[in-house]
Amino acid sequence: MRIAKDIKELSTIFNKAGFSLYLVGGAVRDWILGKENSDYDFTTDAEPQEIKKLFRRTIDTGIKHGTVTVIFHSQHYEITTFRTEGDYLDSRHPESVQFVKSLEEDLKRRDFTINAFAASLPDGKILDYHNGLKDLKKGVIRAIGNPEERFSEDALRMMRAARFASQLDFRIEDTTADAMNKLHKTIGKVSAERIKEELWKLIGGKNPRCGLEALRTSGIMDEILPELATTYSFEQGGMHHETLYEHLLLALECARDHNYPMAVRLAALFHDIGKVDTRKSGDGEREWTFYGHDRVSAELTDRIFRRLKTSNEERENVTHLIREHMFSYTPDWSDSAVRRFINRIGTDDINNLFALRVCDMYATIGHKAVPDNLLSFSDRINAELEKDNALTLKDLKIDGKRLKELGIKPGPEMGRILNALLDDVIEAPSLNNEEYLEKKALSLAQCQEQ
Repeated sequence: MRIAKDIKELSTIFNKAGFSLYLVGGAVRDWILGKENSDYDFTTDAEPQEIKKLFRRTIDTGIKHGTVTVIFHSQHYEITTFRTEGDYLDSRHPESVQFVKSLEEDLKRRDFTINAFAASLPDGKILDYHNGLKDLKKGVIRAIGNPEERFSEDALRMMRAARFASQLDFRIEDTTADAMNKLHKTIGKVSAERIKEELWKLIGGKNPRCGLEALRTSGIMDEILPELATTYSFEQGGMHHETLYEHLLLALECARDHNYPMAVRLAALFHDIGKVDTRKSGDGEREWTFYGHDRVSAELTDRIFRRLKTSNEERENVTHLIREHMFSYTPDWSDSAVRRFINRIGTDDINNLFALRVCDMYATIGHKAVPDNLLSFSDRINAELEKDNALTLKDLKIDGKRLKELGIKPGPEMGRILNALLDDVIEAPSLNNEEYLEKKALSLAQCQEQ
């Protein structure tokens, strides 16, 4: 393996002190696969206090478990002493660790064979004690040793198996998959934040279908995403020839194929989950109806994102896209109607909303061409944006400060007045002038007082 100059110098300091240093895990695996990976993990036979003596600047990152961060040439290197681990009473963290002098013994505690490579430093010679190279060539994810023991030690490893299946487009080996099925309920012992981190990497991976199917067939999806699990085998009828679950996976794959942002991928996966709760018998032409499924899908997604403790910004962005994904445009829309649409969606979200619509239509009708109707709507939106008309409150020629000077008190009433002014200006852009806005604001304020 090619080793960077700074890492060679780092390892030389260990070697001169009589210790060895190895690069381990994903960085070695990805180098073998020809992928970029600068997330380096190191392991050594030097114990934490011995590491600290070798370098002037260190951080006790996880010294209880043998990890010290070394600051060398302005870079941070996380280095962990060879160790074995005690019992995992919480299916997540070892009760104790014991430092050892054997690299081979250390690598036995890792999760999968494809993550158990080591590269000796500074020469870069790759060591493979668990036939990881064979599994890499076969495209297989296999737990080291007894998979039930590995997953009992750390239940998050089951999520990691599904995540690697997606990112690498690999198959989970049967015995490993069986252990996931047997122990799937222990995923409840893992924090929501860690589950979300692995799940998002899975959704953003090369083959998210593969990863999601690993979660579904093992039963893990029932534990962490029951709302999505209920879409499996759920028939939609009408123009939909596939189940709801298949429709959502197709939409997600379309987002992947177009390399759309993560917000679109997430919205694509969850945009119709509300159909399960809104299906009702239709009329003679339609077997089923799903009125309001966009709103219910957004509400369910909001609940999922809160449970997984995503950021407020991400939750609001994705649920906004889902709530608005059923917009219906016709060429007879007035220019003001187009401006109101822009105002409601927000200029930052329009491209993502159109991307979601493309994914939804592809998953329904099976081709990736953008319909003429959507293209013409996009042209009209761009035309309005180029006119530089007022579309948001910040575009008004009057603001809260000026209203305060006019004697209007800050608060809910001022907010209502500003929104009423914006409504006028969206309808008739020429009204966006100080004279009209001040006069109208005072008139509205007087009405509110009465």
